[in-house]
Amino acid sequence: MALPPQLKPIQHYLRTAQEHEKREPVVAYYCRLYAMQTGMKLDSKTPECRKFLVKLMDQLEMMKKELSDNESITQEIVGNAHIENYALKMFLYADSEDRSGRFHKNMIKSFYTSSLLFDVLNVFGELSDENIQHRKYAKWKAAYIHNCLKNGETPQPGPIGMEGEAYDDEFGAEGGDPSEAPHNPPQSQPSFHGHPSNQPPASNFSNIQIPPGSHAPANTPAEIPHPEAQPVKPVPVPRSMPVVDPSLLNNTQEGDVRLTAEDFTRAQKYCKYAGSALQYEDVGTAIQNLQKALKLLTTGKE
Repeated sequence: MALPPQLKPIQHYLRTAQEHEKREPVVAYYCRLYAMQTGMKLDSKTPECRKFLVKLMDQLEMMKKELSDNESITQEIVGNAHIENYALKMFLYADSEDRSGRFHKNMIKSFYTSSLLFDVLNVFGELSDENIQHRKYAKWKAAYIHNCLKNGETPQPGPIGMEGEAYDDEFGAEGGDPSEAPHNPPQSQPSFHGHPSNQPPASNFSNIQIPPGSHAPANTPAEIPHPEAQPVKPVPVPRSMPVVDPSLLNNTQEGDVRLTAEDFTRAQKYCKYAGSALQYEDVGTAIQNLQKALKLLTTGKE
């Protein structure tokens, strides 16, 4: 069924869902859920839009039944951790390629897709400041590098202060190949409004931290291949483990510590984040989250 023009803003989320249908059905499910929720806000009254959204709801119900034994679907907190870790993994892969000066359509697609997945996290509630920053940076980087390659220019790697970049209408389609995009990007596409001269705050972007080992391309959930022109794969960076807080080795609860229901929920969330991180062999993130959970349970403080 064709997407009604009124629902055009959700097309890239639906495309991302389709791309992940087989290898990451959880990602596909939440992309469609976000698209459905956004579509309802855009137009749920006109017959063509209502028909499209009802069909999308039916598809979501069918996926929910098929994935009924998957905790990422049945437990929101696990689903949140799964999508966030996946988005960050894709972001870190693209960021690593960018900082190494390896510019190609797969890394552009990774930046762009990660920005979409940070949007998808809105189904679980408001985004953290860190994820808002990652989303903004990923969208800007994808558009900036895409436009540079399209115009035959060499992009500058890493966080830099550049003017806001507009997105091509078909940006992200068919792998985000710059040669396939139109040469006159419409002005209606998103850019960095709200900043002086439409410039993103580069000073903030330069503070983005990359956990050691997290950006090894071999472990990216997207399983993104390198272009044929660059057959040599980078060697994964050795992981450096975070130092364990000695005070946490005594795992008995301190006297007169009273935990609230919210404390238990937060501790559970940290444990779920750790479990999700281990799915991607991200030991450092797993240890950090387990330490947070242990400290909260033993001291009542974070």
